[in-house]
Amino acid sequence: MLITENMRISEVVEQYPQTVAVFRDHGMGCFGCAAARFENIGQGAAAHGIDITTLISALNKAIENNASD
Repeated sequence: MLITENMRISEVVEQYPQTVAVFRDHGMGCFGCAAARFENIGQGAAAHGIDITTLISALNKAIENNASD
């Protein structure tokens, strides 16, 4: 399964815990806030001024790397 910008942040973090580091590295460390449960990745990235293409690529790389371990 590929991560897309339309997926909820909380959904991705719950399913792929290894993505937490990727979100933090890109400036999205607010997993405790209520918005993380409702916002999708694209909305969160836009709110933080983060390039969505780079973020999605890094998230998918993280889950691919974990799958091959």
